[in-house]
Amino acid sequence: MGLQKMLCCLFVAACVGLISGSLTSCDEVRKVFQLRQIGPVKSLPERPREGSDLQVCQSRNLTCCSKKMEERYQVAARRDVQNLLQTSSASLKFLISRNVAAFQESFESLIKASENHTNLVLQASYRNMAGEASGLVRELFTDVGLFLLGSELNVDDITSRFFDALFPLVYHHLINPSLSRVTPGYAECVRTARRDLSPFGAAPGVLANQIGRSGVGGRVLLQALHLGVEVINTTDHLVFSRECRRALLRMQYCPHCHGLTLSKPCMGYCLNVMRGCLASMAEVDPHWREFVRSLEGLSARMHGSQDLEQVLLGVHAVVHDAVAHAQRNGPHLSAQVYKVCGRPSRQPAQSVSGQQDGESIPLKAFIRETGNNLATRRKEFLNSLRLYRTFYGGLADQLCVNQLASADGLACWNGADVVKSYTLRVVGNGIKAQTANPEVKVKEGDPVIHQIIDKLKHINQLLQGKSIPKFGTLDLIETGSGHGEGRGYSGDCDDEDGCSGSGGGEVKRKVMTVSKLAPGSDHPQGEDSETGDRSSSQALRSQAATLLLALVLTSLLTTRHVPSCDTISPLL
Repeated sequence: MGLQKMLCCLFVAACVGLISGSLTSCDEVRKVFQLRQIGPVKSLPERPREGSDLQVCQSRNLTCCSKKMEERYQVAARRDVQNLLQTSSASLKFLISRNVAAFQESFESLIKASENHTNLVLQASYRNMAGEASGLVRELFTDVGLFLLGSELNVDDITSRFFDALFPLVYHHLINPSLSRVTPGYAECVRTARRDLSPFGAAPGVLANQIGRSGVGGRVLLQALHLGVEVINTTDHLVFSRECRRALLRMQYCPHCHGLTLSKPCMGYCLNVMRGCLASMAEVDPHWREFVRSLEGLSARMHGSQDLEQVLLGVHAVVHDAVAHAQRNGPHLSAQVYKVCGRPSRQPAQSVSGQQDGESIPLKAFIRETGNNLATRRKEFLNSLRLYRTFYGGLADQLCVNQLASADGLACWNGADVVKSYTLRVVGNGIKAQTANPEVKVKEGDPVIHQIIDKLKHINQLLQGKSIPKFGTLDLIETGSGHGEGRGYSGDCDDEDGCSGSGGGEVKRKVMTVSKLAPGSDHPQGEDSETGDRSSSQALRSQAATLLLALVLTSLLTTRHVPSCDTISPLL
């Protein structure tokens, strides 16, 4: 122990000696400057010089820094911290991005299984019309899939279009099978009469309510995960204020000007600087914690009538019962159709073979495990996400403890000298705590962080079932990549920050009928809305078919190893 204390004292004395004017060479500074690729070596002075032109790393003694070096060091300090931020969040970002893809794949698998099983039931019970109906079934489940992935399709419109198109088939094949193939005009009349005649009983409304009630949960889940990635992207690309950039320079590279390339900042000093620079990011913490809790609450509610797997795999039963209801009421429906559309011309009916009309499709076996996998994946994901619930509250401390600061008991840099310990007050996290920060002046919160906090507040309301989801509000969550587009910046931002950005135009969206069902509610909250124009809906569905989910995976930046205070710790 005596030898370690003596070596430590000698190291401190040597460092103090450098600061007090005995700096004789810039060779070590040049070596580290070149190793870290901070800038062209020609900007370094050949030997120690007076630093009267320096703005941040000022000293009354000789220095190895020039003004151009100081500028390069400031850029390097900011880049180093941004790289650390991105590295720290990489595992969290990958966790969420991977599960966005996994949940989407599970939804698609579930929808395909439900489509195949519905076709299988129709083929077994109503073989003559099953071939023609398969295209309608495919369109129904395609629209349901697009709805789950975030398109603005209306659930009532989706089910109404399906039953509208199904009625002429049921009428021709099951109610009046003796008729020859009716003209397109007569089939269209039968189709449009479906709304008034209600041949399928309550089935269309039941199916719309079931898909809407359970689909909102899956839809909001994907919306929330996309927002989670956006939150990480936004905080990874945080724009540092001028005061913060100068503080980072003073903490990380000003020691190099004195030849102290191995020194690291004192823990308290590092905490003050990083808590000041990341003060706005710390404001995300309570809303991120609530985000994780709200996802857990949504997952807990996704059972029974909220269970998407149970609902979709039960569509075949609703469709089968709807067709059976129409068939039982065939004579009455025929009379009603005659009143509305008249009697079609009778021609000898063609013989019906045992084969289906149209092209047969391969049918997969009914697989129940899809839903179980979906529930299990949700549980596993939330168990992993729960480990990151305090991520934003302790980020500044984590960077100092794991990466930036000197270990306790070692000589460290306090912003001006190499000392045994930092003696100034250490402030807490968050904007309010920074009023007493001796190292960084924080004027106000970052407007970009304010925007992402507002989005978190809104998605938390949706996840908790406290807000009725409407496309106009969900659109605020869907837009924005977190890479600087459409951002606002404070007055501290300058050209060096890369503050230029472009705002995206607001997209007008109509309210879904399903918006009358909060995610946690089992009952409708209003009257059904009128169905939109059919041609407009089909055009909308065509546009929605281009929807792609963008998955962004973080590329971890590798940094060169540079000698630090840890290198000499075994000697102390």
